[in-house]
Amino acid sequence: MKSIVLFASGSGSNVENIVQFFQNKTNVTIACVLTNKRDAKVLDRCNRLNINALYFNRNAFSKTDAVLKVLESFNPDLIVLAGFLWKIPKNLIQAFPKKIINIHPALLPKYGGKGMYGDYVHAAIKENKETETGITIHYVNENYDEGAIIQQEKVEILSNDTVPEIAEKVHNLEYEHFPRVIEKLLLEQ
Repeated sequence: MKSIVLFASGSGSNVENIVQFFQNKTNVTIACVLTNKRDAKVLDRCNRLNINALYFNRNAFSKTDAVLKVLESFNPDLIVLAGFLWKIPKNLIQAFPKKIINIHPALLPKYGGKGMYGDYVHAAIKENKETETGITIHYVNENYDEGAIIQQEKVEILSNDTVPEIAEKVHNLEYEHFPRVIEKLLLEQ
């Protein structure tokens, strides 16, 4: 049995998509969802989906080993950042080498780094008149959005696409590809 721990900061639409993808697979379990926001909508989704969820604050995450100890107790095969906005501390990266992955809503290395998430990314892409965008699934290292790329998927942007339309195209790529990449990585272990 393979085990996944998910991290999320927001609404949890990617979390729900991943949970539903693995729901009927007997070889994978979602051990827990961890969030850094006490009022994150992902907690409501976890309640509805009967998934364990835990909240932690910045101190527990980056100044102590509290979150590390929680992760070690689950012994996950993969840690998946699904809309998680904080930089992962060194102690977690060292404890779980090549086991933490992230999805970014652009084609890295473009439009990555601190502060580049969600509509900020899509607005920058629109402003720069890009003709394509996409998603990048990558390993997490000590720098924002600089870990080794696992997979990228592209989508065309039309000149009259709005930021919400660009976001929808990117979300569709995330929903289609992220769970499959997670499953592939678990099978390769």
